Amino acid sequence: MAYNYHSNMEIEQFLSKLPEAYSRTDREQIEKAYRFAEKAHQGQTRANGQPYFSHSVGVANILIEMDANAEIVAAALLHDVMVDCGVTAKQLKDEFGETIALFVEDVSRITSLPYISRADQHPDERKPLAETMPATRTKINEDLAETLRKMLLAIGDDVRVVVIKLACRLHNMRTLNALPPDRQKKIAQETLDIFAPLANRLGIWQMKWELEDLGFRYTNPLKYKEIAENLTLRRTKRLEEVDKIIETLQDLLQKSEIKAKITGRPKHIYSIYRKMMNKEKSFDGIRDLRAVRVIVDDVETCYKVLGIVHTHFAPIPGEFDDYIAAKKPNDYQSLHTAVIYSDGKPLEVQIRTWEMHQNAEYGIAAHWRYKENKQHISEKYEQKVSAMRSLLAWSMEVDDNQELLEGMRTDIFKDRVYVITPKGEVVDLPQGSTPIDFAYQVHTDIGHRCRGAKINGKLVPLDYTLKTGDQVEILTVNRGGPSRDWLNPNLGLVRSSRSRSKIKQWFKQQDRGQNLEHGIILVEKEFKRLGLVDFDLNLVLSTFSVKTVDDLYVGIGCGDIPIGKLVNRIGELKTYDLRSEELVLETPGKVKSDDTVTVMGLNRMDHTFARCCNPMPGDPIIGYITRGRGVTIHRMDCPNALRIKDTERLIKVDWGIAQQTYPVPLQITAYDRQGLVSDISSVLSSEPVRLIDLSMTTRQHVVKVNLVVEVPGINQLSRVLARLENLPNVIEAARVRPG
Repeated sequence: MAYNYHSNMEIEQFLSKLPEAYSRTDREQIEKAYRFAEKAHQGQTRANGQPYFSHSVGVANILIEMDANAEIVAAALLHDVMVDCGVTAKQLKDEFGETIALFVEDVSRITSLPYISRADQHPDERKPLAETMPATRTKINEDLAETLRKMLLAIGDDVRVVVIKLACRLHNMRTLNALPPDRQKKIAQETLDIFAPLANRLGIWQMKWELEDLGFRYTNPLKYKEIAENLTLRRTKRLEEVDKIIETLQDLLQKSEIKAKITGRPKHIYSIYRKMMNKEKSFDGIRDLRAVRVIVDDVETCYKVLGIVHTHFAPIPGEFDDYIAAKKPNDYQSLHTAVIYSDGKPLEVQIRTWEMHQNAEYGIAAHWRYKENKQHISEKYEQKVSAMRSLLAWSMEVDDNQELLEGMRTDIFKDRVYVITPKGEVVDLPQGSTPIDFAYQVHTDIGHRCRGAKINGKLVPLDYTLKTGDQVEILTVNRGGPSRDWLNPNLGLVRSSRSRSKIKQWFKQQDRGQNLEHGIILVEKEFKRLGLVDFDLNLVLSTFSVKTVDDLYVGIGCGDIPIGKLVNRIGELKTYDLRSEELVLETPGKVKSDDTVTVMGLNRMDHTFARCCNPMPGDPIIGYITRGRGVTIHRMDCPNALRIKDTERLIKVDWGIAQQTYPVPLQITAYDRQGLVSDISSVLSSEPVRLIDLSMTTRQHVVKVNLVVEVPGINQLSRVLARLENLPNVIEAARVRPG
């Protein structure tokens, strides 16, 4: 089919950008797709007044810059014709072949999913958000989780589909200012939560950093502007410094006969912001604002360059990462180090090969590039496809939509840690993982039979938080299964959603009678600990979508219904909160004012607000212990606080929260040991509770610790009791009922 259309100049300009490696057939196919899509979108406009087809061209241009192949570029031009123009899959297949038609169909399927914004200035997207939002947040979360599941299903067959969608979102973010402010913020937050992490997972750094910066620009415009202005003010001086650093490094490498390309590394606003938040530092405290990248021919030379850098400049302890020996799960490889340069200021250096650089910039897209060996492409590409299929398989195993959302945020999109097996193999896990998470990652059966762990040869508790570089050895038993305590979020024994899913699957395989029995035991134990009596469980059946109390017990017994969720629901019922006469002493509760400061869990300590920075409620703050005047409260970014050398006198503080608290008597029964009271105090100081009274008696090596604590609600009480009972030598921690 031929298309006679007026925009020949625009077409020629577009075709001139195509890679030289494209064949004549490729160019003809792309030109045909261009004319087809332009005609299909004729008469449609975006909110900024431009023809809608300009979006399709923008998406295609992004992919051309990544050297995508002709089929992907053609699909990018056509990606909205099914959704917006009524073109059928059969028409596309007849005109462009099965592969391009499938790409467009899969992208259209993602575009049509509910609760993920199109963001492309389609007429439905131009209205203020308030006019189109559904009523309840719970319903939104349920539907969003199902949407994510379907999106993973749509991209599971061919990862290139998600790259087209990422290019689509990137072009939309570049033109987001034409939409209403509330839509801008929603779309930007969605970009930070879903699309930028997906780009990171696929290793496409070019897309990741731009999506993050654009998302940050609309979600936190004031902070974005502040960092951008700081970067601009110091840009000239920083560029001069970096140019001199590059010249010095070039001289050093030439003396060792090392051929390398050295460039300044651009700093991205969102990454600076995250470092400021994670390290609780001001803009001035970020070390790697000056950074260079060294690109060499092979891996051996990478380590030679590292040796030269460390020989001439003092390395900063704890700032070296070897992502060549232990590459990231998105296939990223590089050496990262930070040193004190000759001017006394920090300098970050990245060292990598040309292949690593291509892979870092383009991720999976680097494996379609025409310059690569085809066999090599196939091997690398299959690794990425395998990773996405693994993600898809996991998403289909999870029944609970809320768990899927949480799992996406933690297991899939969160930062990773890299630990080592006894055989020297590297295992990557979500940040915050425990030895049990490691055991399930290695093999499901090892997870089930895990009973202990050694980290770097030393025994550690199972709630130990793994760190990059730890060598982990799991101690197992010959037979047995997981403990139900592992599913208790209060104990922090399992942090990965995948591990929790496998544990739940194990308990589901037990017979109903066994799960019923265990569920009854768990509920009775928790109710006894909380002092709850005669509570009618029929009141909460609808919350958990079960028909009978026995079904509720079975759900709790197999792990489908966390005991914490049941306690939370009971706490929400007014007749069974801590104001009930049966549940508390007659002593009236207190209200904590919202303009006070809590110091390490103790709100009675004297404190004053520093006049140098005048912190206000909501500001990030830190405390400084003075001599004789209590604690002085500074803003986290206060220059005076940042200059304090005696860091041992800095303590964590936070703003108080206006809420009612209730005094509750507790009793802990334990075998006496040294440090018991210290451990109890440590648990209480890390929770939102206040210790009012403590006494203890000892008889025949058994100690009874009687406490009165102020707690805001039954949910917090449940968590505190679970953590206290989990302390070594503690037999029981329970609430004391009056009389």
